Amino acid sequence: MDDRVRRHAEILVEDCAAVQPGDMVLVQASKEAEDLVVALYEKLGEVGARPTTQWGNARASRAYNRAMDADDYETKVHDLAAMEETDVVFLIGGDGNAFESSDVPPEKSQAASRAHGPILEERLGKRWVITQHPTPTGAQKAEMSTEAYEDFVYEAVNKDWDAQREFQSQLVELLDPADEVRVVSGDTTDVTMSVAGMDAANDWGDKNMPAGEVFTCPVPDSVEGEVLFDKPLIRAGKEIQGAWLEFEDGEVVDFAADQHEDALEGILNTDEGSRRLGELGIGMNRDIDRFTYNMLFDEKMGDTVHMAVGGAIAECVPDDQPFNESATHVDMIVDMSEDSYIEIDGEIVQRDGTFRFEDGFEG
Repeated sequence: MDDRVRRHAEILVEDCAAVQPGDMVLVQASKEAEDLVVALYEKLGEVGARPTTQWGNARASRAYNRAMDADDYETKVHDLAAMEETDVVFLIGGDGNAFESSDVPPEKSQAASRAHGPILEERLGKRWVITQHPTPTGAQKAEMSTEAYEDFVYEAVNKDWDAQREFQSQLVELLDPADEVRVVSGDTTDVTMSVAGMDAANDWGDKNMPAGEVFTCPVPDSVEGEVLFDKPLIRAGKEIQGAWLEFEDGEVVDFAADQHEDALEGILNTDEGSRRLGELGIGMNRDIDRFTYNMLFDEKMGDTVHMAVGGAIAECVPDDQPFNESATHVDMIVDMSEDSYIEIDGEIVQRDGTFRFEDGFEG
């Protein structure tokens, strides 16, 4: 086995989730990620944890969802009960067919998301980590050779996370006490939002691996303006290109997309909270230097901002602040590398991807 796979597993167990003896651990993975699951079990055995695995099967899920009636979806109470007894969850992607669910009707995808909502809410209260195992399918999506893609993944994962945390903490210090953020990119994106009273979080590896972002939650009714998400996303098996949203009083009042606008509409129609922003994130992992059609990596990419419609992130919302609730949380990316800037309380803190605490910043 590649030593980098074992190092990946070590980072997940020791650094990301801090697994303890006796922890009940759930590993959710695709069969393509079997090598990482094996390495993870080896490390969990050394710690003395108690793992179990759920193998994902996208073809089976597609068959089930196509056969179901949209009105018949209910929360899987046995899955919910299992999650309630779990201490740590590892979710491992392995890049199967990203378009497997492309012919599942949107109303069924929405119903499935709503039914899964209580399980997602329970999982978010656990120690959890999302990660990725490099596979030929992932390399093909990224338009890279398998070997080059493996190098790309492990350079983004196996790095000095203490140094990354310190780098990102400089932005946290600016964002955490802020009242308002404005994001401008060209003549297609100009959006403002209040973050007053919200906490800024430093993602250096405790939830995502790779990590590499600073994020917060907007006050739900504060978002105003328009955003063109110029990087595509794959959702419900469909590639959404050129998603555009217009906000008034925090709510999406108009939308469009160059491709698969129906999939975008399905996201926005999941529930009441899915038409509001639940997250503002700023990518800061410079080892992720190209778009790969994998949101786990793409949202951390340097020179980008991402915004998520749907559920807010609990660690960013104090008890006395409004919390946007939704059964979905969908990230979308804005390229900030040219003709772009981020303002915090009227002061530019990033221009064309360069932060004011980096060399080359031009305010």
